[in-house]
Amino acid sequence: MHDGCINKQISIDTMNDPLFPNKEARIQFLSAYKKLLLSVDDTYTKKEFLHLKSMLKKAVLNGDYSDNELGVHPIVKNIYAALVISTEVGLKRASVISVLLYDLVGNNRVHRHEIERYFGQDVVVIIKGLLKINELYAKNPVVDSENFKQLLLVFAEDVRVILIIIAERLNVLRLLRRVKNDELRMKAGNEALFLYAPLAHKLGLYAIKSELEDTALKYTDRIVYNTIARKLNETKKSRDEYIASFIGPVEDKLKKAGLHFDIKGRTKSIFSIWNKIKKQQTEFENIYDLFAIRVILDTNPEKEKAECWQVYSIITDMYQPNPKRLKDWLSIPKSNGYESLHITVMGPDGRWVEVQIRSKRMDEIAERGFAAHWKYKGVKSESGLDEWLMNIRAILEHPDSTPTEIMNDFKLDLYEEEIFVFTPKGDLHKLPQGATVLDFAYAIHTDVGNRCVGGKINGKNVPIKYLLKTGDQVTISTSPGQSPKRDWLNIAVTSKARVKIKQALKEQELKESEYGKELLFRRFKNKKIDFDEAAVMRLIKKMGYKTVTDFYYDLASGKKDPNNVIEQYLDLEKKDKEQHDMAEQRPAESFTASQPERVKSHDDDTLIIDENLKGLDFRLAKCCSPIYGDEIFGFVSSHGGIKIHRKDCKNAPQLISRFEYRVVKAKWTGKAETRYPVTLHVVGYDDIGIVTNISSIISKEKDISLRSIDVNSSVGLFQGDITVFISDTSKLNGLINKIKTVKGVKLVERTSLR
Repeated sequence: MHDGCINKQISIDTMNDPLFPNKEARIQFLSAYKKLLLSVDDTYTKKEFLHLKSMLKKAVLNGDYSDNELGVHPIVKNIYAALVISTEVGLKRASVISVLLYDLVGNNRVHRHEIERYFGQDVVVIIKGLLKINELYAKNPVVDSENFKQLLLVFAEDVRVILIIIAERLNVLRLLRRVKNDELRMKAGNEALFLYAPLAHKLGLYAIKSELEDTALKYTDRIVYNTIARKLNETKKSRDEYIASFIGPVEDKLKKAGLHFDIKGRTKSIFSIWNKIKKQQTEFENIYDLFAIRVILDTNPEKEKAECWQVYSIITDMYQPNPKRLKDWLSIPKSNGYESLHITVMGPDGRWVEVQIRSKRMDEIAERGFAAHWKYKGVKSESGLDEWLMNIRAILEHPDSTPTEIMNDFKLDLYEEEIFVFTPKGDLHKLPQGATVLDFAYAIHTDVGNRCVGGKINGKNVPIKYLLKTGDQVTISTSPGQSPKRDWLNIAVTSKARVKIKQALKEQELKESEYGKELLFRRFKNKKIDFDEAAVMRLIKKMGYKTVTDFYYDLASGKKDPNNVIEQYLDLEKKDKEQHDMAEQRPAESFTASQPERVKSHDDDTLIIDENLKGLDFRLAKCCSPIYGDEIFGFVSSHGGIKIHRKDCKNAPQLISRFEYRVVKAKWTGKAETRYPVTLHVVGYDDIGIVTNISSIISKEKDISLRSIDVNSSVGLFQGDITVFISDTSKLNGLINKIKTVKGVKLVERTSLR
């Protein structure tokens, strides 16, 4: 028996399972579940179905699902989402299973190894991406600049995760219709308009994109939505009559030509009408292109383009075309796979009418995007989508872009229409509308962009800010002496070009800042003044700089006078000394003599060697710098003395394996009263306050003192070594944890430096 038939039978059996104590939830579940089974009927095996059914049933009976604000049982919500994914996006087996099970994996009700064993690695990969998205929403339920970058990172890993999340967002918007929670609706609507509708547009999911936009407008501006909806309803009769008068003669001509087709009129979405009203700054009554006529041909792939042009010829013979409004996406499809021929003709009563001509295959791709490509071509991705995902990765890999910059640059690329330009050899490049010669140069190669001085369009010299048009043949002119300028950011519109320009400007700035630091250091040396890094950091912060790089850049460019900086440095030192002297002038009865630093005393920290020996002469190995509390061992050197090493010393494996006979046991006992020098390696973002904050933490710690600090910055990061005197490992671990809390610190680790 075919698995599909078995699954249909099982779906009927499932209806008798008392999974839900709530009757309404049970009815919702059974209705949605039956539709889902029919939609994915032949994409999984009987064994897979039984495992899936068992996991879901067990989770429901155990009460493993948490309540939500959407008014439906969580498993029903997931099945509704799976239905969108299966029937409206076109993804099947792996994606549907992932949506039904990922929250159970996230709650540790189902283990990942079970998922892999029963359903394969493909499902595990998708679930991993969905769980990452869930974690982001748990930390911050609003898509803002802080978690936008992480969202894109997850999206860039697997395109199916993007498609599933878009489908889930649509499902949530639909479910919110039955919920009386305006705040929740407003948040979901803004989020859909901000990110998910543009993503759906980019991926060619036009039907979903329109519903996301319309529903979001309904939630965020109910008055506008209702006004346009009411006016559309009022004009529906006259609009239907006009569409019929236009379509009738066209149908007759197409039938006489022997073509098989479907023809219909389609009203534009409420959101797109609202956009036209805003863009044209006009009233609803002045918007004439409220609908489009769509001709969908039922033909073989090898004939579809020819028949589309045949329909074009028939319609333009009947109605006067507007040549400026011809859009040919048959010859060169959009990067999201969209193929269609758009024409605008003068219909009855002198009204302009848009006509879209496409095949059934093209129409399905237009409605369902890349998932439909997989159906027709049997591949997992398309070149246009791959290029887009590579562009996302390039943006995210640039270390100096802030989340807000990424968000702004990325959003520019989402809704833009495309132009098509050519190299002198005839290679095609797709760029967003509004792209310049400079954008094209960066599209060719980063080095070409960085050296661009202009270009030639169809043989004519043009500047780098020239706006490209479809059909242009572009040649880039470069010069070895050219380098990116800050005003280029006002010329470039593509995210790739803008990221590369910012990167080049940052590198130039860093080179200049290195020179500025060297310049200041030499002036200090010439005046025989000690260069105290921590004091300089305090001065830079006092001057109001946000980063050390900015300060040194101003020195290099002449905006700051090094001599003036040194004067301010000496004034700061003088004030610090005066404050210190005042602190020393206090009543005798409150005075406590400071104790000299005690680095090591064998009598204080009793160390037992070889089980029971005390008082032996030993030295602490410099390769690992052990302190009280470390797990240690002794090593008898060739000179007869004993060196104490940490058990995790990098040299320990070699010493123990090669000279086992010279290794002796050792452990600390008594109290930790000696203070040892320990060096911490700290890495963080290049922020002026970071060193001051770390120094402040150390100064507040009892029995811990700062011995030295040596830091430097490069490529937006600072790193340095901080040496402190400290008594034992418990205090050391506490200090490390406190330093990790300083804003901007990314890494703190103990080193072996002394």
